[in-house]
Amino acid sequence: MKKFINKIEDIVTEVIDGLVLANPEILSHVPNTKVITRKNINKNKVAVISGGGSGHEPSHGGFVGIGMLDAAVFGEVFTSPGPDRIYDGIQAVVGKPGGLLLVKNYTGDTMNFAMAEQMAKDDGYNIETVIINDDIALVNSDSTTGKRGIIGTLFVQKIAGAAAESGLDLQEVKRIAQKAVDNTASFGISLSGSTVPANGKPGFIVPDGEMEVGLGNHGEPGLRREKQKSADESAEMIMKNIDQYLNLKKGDEVALIVNGLGGTPMMELNILARKAIKILQAKEVKIFKSFVGVYITAIDMAGFSFSVIRLDDELKKFLKAKVITSSLVGIE
Repeated sequence: MKKFINKIEDIVTEVIDGLVLANPEILSHVPNTKVITRKNINKNKVAVISGGGSGHEPSHGGFVGIGMLDAAVFGEVFTSPGPDRIYDGIQAVVGKPGGLLLVKNYTGDTMNFAMAEQMAKDDGYNIETVIINDDIALVNSDSTTGKRGIIGTLFVQKIAGAAAESGLDLQEVKRIAQKAVDNTASFGISLSGSTVPANGKPGFIVPDGEMEVGLGNHGEPGLRREKQKSADESAEMIMKNIDQYLNLKKGDEVALIVNGLGGTPMMELNILARKAIKILQAKEVKIFKSFVGVYITAIDMAGFSFSVIRLDDELKKFLKAKVITSSLVGIE
């Protein structure tokens, strides 16, 4: 295993330390926890909290700051944080206006965040939850989890965080976050598994000349294994699925994310973005903003995901609002 780490058991703690030390003007570490918060906590507005297993950097810690998340809760690598750890995050940032939990739709996350929500409510906190389930690869799944939360999480966190920053009350922030979820579709492809440090080898192997279509953030099985396609062919396949799901029409306005899963270079992401944008332009869909980069990873997985959100004036207002985080600064 070729990785620049120290002790495996110290990875998450050292990730938190590094992130906060590198961004002291933006971030703070809640002592004796695995929670980071924005530097200047504002308990006079609705707090927006998210989190999950580590290994997806820069998510979620990279999106804590002004106009986005107030706190991020770190689990161990590819493992949901426990309810007590999530409650640490709630206690750190939630005041009288209440707090919104943004939870990716994975079994561990939904269960543990729900328990933390109940703990907080029992202690008098005003808490609501929105489940993010943007992964349309599993739109017809009959599994207990169903559609997973993947790269579209970025849109929801940005929009909900801006709505909260504007001073809206908890029910309005929740409504807007849910609207963002309802108008977002995402889909991913990989060429390799990811190497969890504790295991020392990839979680799965994709044979040369093949690709995994529709996998999850942690390398969960996708829809199918098929012959590897070119960049343009892969982009066309994904955009066709997204188009069908969102039923995009001429004149619609959208934002696009082309996200690398950790082992895909920017060279390839820009080639993929080129095709996705041309597909939208050919359909005469307006592109308000394109995000091309590494936002939610699976450690070192060679792969990518697309996400498209259909915008109305309200969603666009909050998507373009001021944001200052370590991994996302400014939109307009």
